[in-house]
Amino acid sequence: MNRKIAARCLAELGNLTRLDIYRLLVRAGPPGLSITDIQTRLDVPASTLAFHLRGLVTAGLVAQEKNGRTVICRARYDRMDGVIAFLREHCCEGFASDAPGGGDTPGELIRCGW
Repeated sequence: MNRKIAARCLAELGNLTRLDIYRLLVRAGPPGLSITDIQTRLDVPASTLAFHLRGLVTAGLVAQEKNGRTVICRARYDRMDGVIAFLREHCCEGFASDAPGGGDTPGELIRCGW
């Protein structure tokens, strides 16, 4: 995952309504929820919900599937896993190679086990 995609995903989740929607879909699991169910559970007006879902879908955090007249929304765990992996990519590596002279800095010995 590149920085631009990760930043877009994190920006979308930086809004409380979108964060609530995403967490609700994670809680629902693989079956997902219909737009009506999301609206009812979060008490969000239809137009507001449509706006926020569009952002989550565009960022790749939510997938939608039309089933007759019903639209089912599901959290895309693969995308969130990618964001988390991006954030942890250089976890606990330290900064020894970046330090002038490359000396022994405390950072090069730290390993957190993540």
